[in-house]
Amino acid sequence: MAPETPTKPLTPRSDLMVRALSALIMAPVALATAWWGGWPFAAMLAVAACLMSWELAGLLFGGASPARGVGLALTVCLAVFFTTAGLPLAALGVGVAGLALEVAYSLWRGWPRQPAFMAYPYLVLPFVALVWLRADPVLGREATLWILGVVWAIDICAYFSGRLIGGPKLAPRISPKKTWAGLIGGMVGAAIVGVLMANYLGQGSVIWLAIVSASLALVEQTGDFLESSWKRRAGVKDSSNLIPGHGGLLDRVDGLVAACLAAALIGLLHGGSSPAAGVLIWP
Repeated sequence: MAPETPTKPLTPRSDLMVRALSALIMAPVALATAWWGGWPFAAMLAVAACLMSWELAGLLFGGASPARGVGLALTVCLAVFFTTAGLPLAALGVGVAGLALEVAYSLWRGWPRQPAFMAYPYLVLPFVALVWLRADPVLGREATLWILGVVWAIDICAYFSGRLIGGPKLAPRISPKKTWAGLIGGMVGAAIVGVLMANYLGQGSVIWLAIVSASLALVEQTGDFLESSWKRRAGVKDSSNLIPGHGGLLDRVDGLVAACLAAALIGLLHGGSSPAAGVLIWP
């Protein structure tokens, strides 16, 4: 038998090429469904919810992850369905019911309950928040595209500024590759998206939306650190090998999960009946 040829590690250039190709496939689907909204958007999110539930269950639930991941996926999909149908409170109720069933099942089997209290809010709340924002008849489409643009700008600018500038690490024990230069670059990229959106809308303060957008870089980084801590605890580098060059879907949207929840909370507190206007339009 011929000796096995060792796999060649990806060079920075080839790694960037794989990342770019993967993004070119995923981004148009996300943008198209976000533009259409409604049930096409819900269908895309339901698929994402199933994949993310499988990955998250593997990180948090250990050997019992397959069966428990199904319960998590079903809960998130039902929450997406009810929110799309105009019943966000019912969606939150579904999330609470799913969590209660998972905790009861864990008690019956003698398993730890903490993973359930992390997994269910982590997925249910951001999915409900994103669908709820998109359903806003005033500026729901614009708010959703703005969130996607901000998160993508953070990731892209942080990646390049971190590689080109380097420097001190942000939190080496949690995520060894993250640098302060990357964070600052991500904030600048997010602020630019905020400026572009404010000028497109033609109303509200450009400076304030740029500040809000840049602030989401801090929230996005927090989401990244949270998922990184779970991966370190599980002893894995990526949540899965689903996306070439990116790892798992959870690895790509951990920042989006945090950002869309923060945006919805800002919109709720600032905008009242129109959360999308509340997060985009500032005096």
